[in-house]
Amino acid sequence: MTDASRISPLDQARILSEALPHMQQYDEETIVIKYGGHAMGAEDMAKAFARDVVLLEQTAINPVVVHGGGPQIATMLKRLGIQSEFAAGLRITDAATIEIVEMVLAGSVNKQLVGYINAAGGKAVGLSGKDGNMVRASKTTRTMVDPDSNIEKAIDLGFVGDPEKVDLTLLNQLIGHELIPVLAPLATSRDGQTLNINADTFAGAVAGALQAKRLLLLTDVPGVLDKSKQLIRELSIKDARKLIADGTISGGMIPKVETCIYALEQGVEGVVIIDGKMQHAVLLELFTNQGTGTLIHK
Repeated sequence: MTDASRISPLDQARILSEALPHMQQYDEETIVIKYGGHAMGAEDMAKAFARDVVLLEQTAINPVVVHGGGPQIATMLKRLGIQSEFAAGLRITDAATIEIVEMVLAGSVNKQLVGYINAAGGKAVGLSGKDGNMVRASKTTRTMVDPDSNIEKAIDLGFVGDPEKVDLTLLNQLIGHELIPVLAPLATSRDGQTLNINADTFAGAVAGALQAKRLLLLTDVPGVLDKSKQLIRELSIKDARKLIADGTISGGMIPKVETCIYALEQGVEGVVIIDGKMQHAVLLELFTNQGTGTLIHK
């Protein structure tokens, strides 16, 4: 017996009625959803996510999905016997690796998600930032201090990039026409090289260019936690910077929050970091009073 079958028809109608003001808030608005983390690997969760995305489109919301694929890339590299090199904790993406990255991101992962959305009744269009020159990027530069000489040195991470410019020509042909863009975080450099972009960063750049109402970052954690490991429900940009400075926000959460701040400064109204492993996380955030995760705003 499903959970829905235990709910009386009257309760189902009441739940739908209570969602009305939330639906009105996002009517005809664009919502960018970054879908990533280990939740992507579970077929049942991916299909449930796809169904929720189709529901958004059916309620006159314009969803744009950006997906990652780190675990899938790592699995394919291992299967093919390609060893990855690391510098300062970051993977160096050489010519052999970027071929696999593109194959996995723009190929298997993208088309699988497109298939799930279409099977749920949507009309998904699978693209990458390379299509229509949607996202142009420049090579990422990082530095590290050599432990022997104590001299700061530049690190070449290979075919890894940061977004420079987002061209909305192609997306504007899709959004608002019952089509759901599903974007792989790949871009092209000025000289035509394929560059791999961090999916959070890519989603932030696209959301900023679209002036999205919301950017939802689906991750492996509940949101931003305080020093007692309790969820922080809401943060301003100023609050977030203070928590980074005092060490409350640390490790991998720092670049996520910095992406949130960047998107807000580009015109996104609100960014929410939520646990993508939670069932119907997107619907809980958008269509209920309680919401879920951490909302960051100006």
